[in-house]
Amino acid sequence: MNVVIVEDEPLSAQGLELLLYEYDPQIRVLAQLASVSKSIEWFRNPQPLQPDLLFLDIHLEDDVGFRIINELNLTIPIIFTTAYDQYALQAFKANSVDYLLKPIQADELAAAIDKFKMLRQTPAKPGVDTAALHQLMEILAPPTYRDRFLVSVGPKLRSVRTDEIAYFFFEDKATYLTPHSGASVSIDYSLERLGQLVDPDQFFRVNRSFLVSQSAIKSVYAYSGSKLKVELNPQPRQDVFVSVDRVVSFKEWMGK
Repeated sequence: MNVVIVEDEPLSAQGLELLLYEYDPQIRVLAQLASVSKSIEWFRNPQPLQPDLLFLDIHLEDDVGFRIINELNLTIPIIFTTAYDQYALQAFKANSVDYLLKPIQADELAAAIDKFKMLRQTPAKPGVDTAALHQLMEILAPPTYRDRFLVSVGPKLRSVRTDEIAYFFFEDKATYLTPHSGASVSIDYSLERLGQLVDPDQFFRVNRSFLVSQSAIKSVYAYSGSKLKVELNPQPRQDVFVSVDRVVSFKEWMGK
């Protein structure tokens, strides 16, 4: 089987190629292409071998991958590989065999290739796969996040709007909510669950003990060894550092 990989992240492209060879050492990767323009040029030039399958990242360095399909009127089967699941429906309409979210897992890749082989042996059926379409529509549905939380302040119950929250933290086997103004109060959720309930564009789990709002970050200090210290407002009792394994994603989150 001959394949082409269109991916603008070298490590991702190399990782995918290794997974392909693990699946089947006989697979031939004809090309690794990093952009829309290079892909269009490659497909337009005569090639000694033609690909049976295309692995296409959607968000490339110079444009979205769908432009390759549109410009060349490609009919080659495609497995999309991307971190952007909002493109799922458009991918479904463009010769898509499958849609894999990064980081790609070996078992999911194997299942996608198995599906491609099965489809290649089965005569195409007219119409739309409504079950697959429904699944993709569910993926595309925008998530909903909590806009307020109910907390206990002594014998009273208080509703706190999410935009009033500076951060959540875990201490002494309990989870606390700290508003931008006022004292911290306990809340009956784990940090893991809170991370699912709040908007990830606004809140980030910097370490095992703190889930912080972007609006509460006063400054960030770089230390040796890629260590980051976060200064929060209001200031907690302890220093807050970003876990080493979350530094890269934290920087990406801060840059949104």
